[in-house]
Parts: sequence; C-alpha cells; structure tokens
Amino acid sequence: MERSQEGARGETARLEPYHGRPAAPDGAADADGPPPAVRVRGLWKRFGEQVAVAGIHLELPSGRFVGLVGPNGAGKTTTLSMITGLLRPDDGAVQIVGRDVWADPVAVKSRIGVLPEGLRLFERLTGRELLVYTGRLRGLPVAEVDRRTGQLLNVLDLSGSQHKLVVDYSTGMRKKIGLAAALLHNPEVLFLDEPFEGVDPVSAQVIRGVLERYTATGGTVVFSSHVMELVESLCDWVAVMAGGRIVAHGPLAEVRGAAPSLQDAFLSLVGADRRGGQDLDWLGGGPR
Repeated sequence: MERSQEGARGETARLEPYHGRPAAPDGAADADGPPPAVRVRGLWKRFGEQVAVAGIHLELPSGRFVGLVGPNGAGKTTTLSMITGLLRPDDGAVQIVGRDVWADPVAVKSRIGVLPEGLRLFERLTGRELLVYTGRLRGLPVAEVDRRTGQLLNVLDLSGSQHKLVVDYSTGMRKKIGLAAALLHNPEVLFLDEPFEGVDPVSAQVIRGVLERYTATGGTVVFSSHVMELVESLCDWVAVMAGGRIVAHGPLAEVRGAAPSLQDAFLSLVGADRRGGQDLDWLGGGPR
C-alpha cells in the first residue's frame, strides 16, 4: 500500500489555470508495458473557497475492478467528473489509456463508458429506443446496435420493460438501463459513480454479474462508493480519498493491511470519529 498526502500547496494557495499538460506523450506506453487505465497528475478543483480536490496523483491499473472510496464530501464525484471530462479541472492532467482527456476528448470518450451520479436520461424514449439512439450516436452499425441492445436488455432483465418509457422506470431499472447505455459500445474503461445506491438486492446482483463478466474479459471498472462491504467483495484494487486527497491506494489486501476488514482500515485512514452517539446522553427512552 502507498500512503500519501497529495498536494503540498495549502488550501489557500492560488490555483494555476488548467493548461492540459499531459503526464507523458499522448498514447505513450510505460517502459515496462501498456499505460495504466487512468493516470492523474496534480489534479485540483475549487468551488469558491472550498477546495474539493487538492492536487491528487493517481494511477489506476488496467483490467482491474477499482474502487474509489471515501466519506461523503471526500471529493470522489468531483474527481470522477474531471477524469471523465464532465468537469474541467483548475489544474492538472488526466490520461485514459494513454490519451489526454482534454487534449484529445473525442478519442478518450470513444473508449470510456460513464454512469454518473444523478443520471439524466432521455425519459420520453422507451428503454429500447434509448439504447438504439445511444448506439447510433456512437456510430455503431444498425444491425450491431440491435444485436447488442437485445442482449443487454435480456441480461439486465429489462426485456419485459423495453417498450416502457424511461420516465416510468424504477430507480433500479434506471441504473440498469444507464449501465446498458454505458456498455453498449464496449468501452475499455467503465466509470460508475455509486452504481448500487438505491438499487434493490435483485437488481444489484444483476449489475454485479455484468460488471464481473466485463472485467473478466479485460475491461477496467472504476467505481465510487462509501459502502466498504460492497467494495471489499467486488474490488481487487482500491484508492481511499479524504479531504480532497488520496490517503492510500493499492491492491485491496495491502490497503486493508492487518485490519480485520476494509471498513476498519478505512476508518483508521480517514481518521473517523468512533464515538457514535455516546455524547447524546439524553437520547432514548422517549421524551422527557
């Protein structure tokens, strides 16, 4: 495990404008093999006086199930938004499979799939229409779009609802159709922001099976969560965020270390207050 306090500049330091500086030449491989799935260098983002991401450096390996974990407000969603090109950083550089996200956005976005937090869909389309529309936007041939759409609807247990408007989908169904849209073009890296939040156990198991199949065939999944039990059961590589910084990263076993569980290691890494409700001496037994 590697532990770090990224970003030597204090939170009051002036953030330089983003210049899209690549960490290595576009498309270049490391000396000992292909580039990592994601390479982040000096990534900063501030909202007014609030520093959301404070100069993080991170490399995520290819072909792995990667968890980006942290407490609420740690900067996970902001980081994923900048990595995937949805939010411009104040400073820093991001490469995905060796290509700079901001210098070569079309090439990058053709290689990634994204299921963002607060997913917005074309709700007046049916589930099938949404996938066909997405496939055609991606430039896939009509016959191939139809083939992949049918398979995804079947595997994700949405065939019976394929002609239903997305606006009428449940939370779990919306997550599944969003995942199908993100997978349709067979991306190299799949980014998921809290993909299991608000999803019932049956839908969660279906989503999990699809993601395990995807990584087993060489794809890379990067997903954020604050549910340590889920991360521990799915991921083989983890990065822990707290206060806008990466505080630990590496293979799951190394990040967990000697702790009995990832939850225990996580609480120690983020400096969690374990007092719980012990200070609430008035709580319990009804009003008095």
